[in-house]
Amino acid sequence: MTQENLFDAVPAPATQTATAAATVAATAAGAAAATTAATTATVTRMYADGACRGNPGPGGWGVYLQQGSEERELFGGEPDTTNNRMELMAVIQGLTALPPASTVQVLTDSQYVQKGISEWIHGWKKRGWLTADRKPVKNADLWRALEAAASAHKVQWTWVKGHAGNAGNERADRLANRGIGAR
Repeated sequence: MTQENLFDAVPAPATQTATAAATVAATAAGAAAATTAATTATVTRMYADGACRGNPGPGGWGVYLQQGSEERELFGGEPDTTNNRMELMAVIQGLTALPPASTVQVLTDSQYVQKGISEWIHGWKKRGWLTADRKPVKNADLWRALEAAASAHKVQWTWVKGHAGNAGNERADRLANRGIGAR
């Protein structure tokens, strides 16, 4: 089975974070269960970024998707948030917008996102969503939503240096800043 066209998926609504996170978790869990046997041939590159004017303050998230010669842009924002929440929301929204069982390379300039989902999340879950210092994990709602969204796909997590001339990352950054005004 091959991956559907990048534009065949219906994007998740860019509404309040808590609502979107709950929707993503439910949708991704169902999609993962329904498509565990599916394989994909086409890799989608997803550049995701978050932005905030003040931290906390008004924020935005942006996603630039590439699949072959096809491209897609997504963005949204919230009136009172943090940069880390917007970094997470960008990836959640991007993964949710893809057809189930996609093969995705997520490129992010956020080590918080890349290391959090690849390394730190395992310890947080073992400790009941507590850090090594036994404090509650910040943004646990979005980490759970990200884990659920990622479980519907085959994901490679890649860190890229921000503001270093990477065209996809720069485009996602522009979209995130556009998202601040779109709230």
